[in-house]
Amino acid sequence: MRDEFFLETIYSDEYLVAVNKPAHLPTLIDGYNKDAPYLVGWLQRDWGRVWIVHRLDKDTSGVVLFARSVDVHRALNIAFETRRVSKVYHAIVIGVPEWNELGIELPLKADGDRRHRTVIDRVEGKLALTRCRVLEKFTHHALIEAKPETGRTHQIRAHLASIGFPIAGDELYGGARVIVGAVIDRSALHARSIMIEHPITKLSLQIDASYPIDFESALNLLRK
Repeated sequence: MRDEFFLETIYSDEYLVAVNKPAHLPTLIDGYNKDAPYLVGWLQRDWGRVWIVHRLDKDTSGVVLFARSVDVHRALNIAFETRRVSKVYHAIVIGVPEWNELGIELPLKADGDRRHRTVIDRVEGKLALTRCRVLEKFTHHALIEAKPETGRTHQIRAHLASIGFPIAGDELYGGARVIVGAVIDRSALHARSIMIEHPITKLSLQIDASYPIDFESALNLLRK
């Protein structure tokens, strides 16, 4: 696993550990291939037992936070459930928005169609809000900052696709791989930062994850 993936620890203390997850690495063990590498397995080799607080899709890169004790895990779960955690994602989308800031408030239903996608459902869907801001505009793409106020499955992917700006490379939600070919071969979504109150010290803590090489390379190409 270490030969295939480079995993950067971006924060650690005796209570928490956070890493910059590479794309293509699942958070949990693959039920169909138990020998395949996964994030929790890698962490526990170095840090001992860790507890999952949240997770990222396999193809999404960026910051993932873990608890190092049952008590800290419980405290962080409460923080997530009561929306006292702020997460920021960056996405390269297909299309150039006319707006600079936008709140997308559309109800979402997970596993809502035959392709097991999260869909807009005004009857059975759950409240979902994503605040978006355009960071850079290119000829046919844009770099978007997305802040999910709720934590629905595939929320950012479904919301951006629903307003006509699917994430580049996210074929499940209509983001055809038209961006840069071999430079980035997955959904161009990166968990940029997470902000929480430390469960023990009570100090404000912001953990940032730098762009991986493929994401940075794609942006550099678009800027040209």
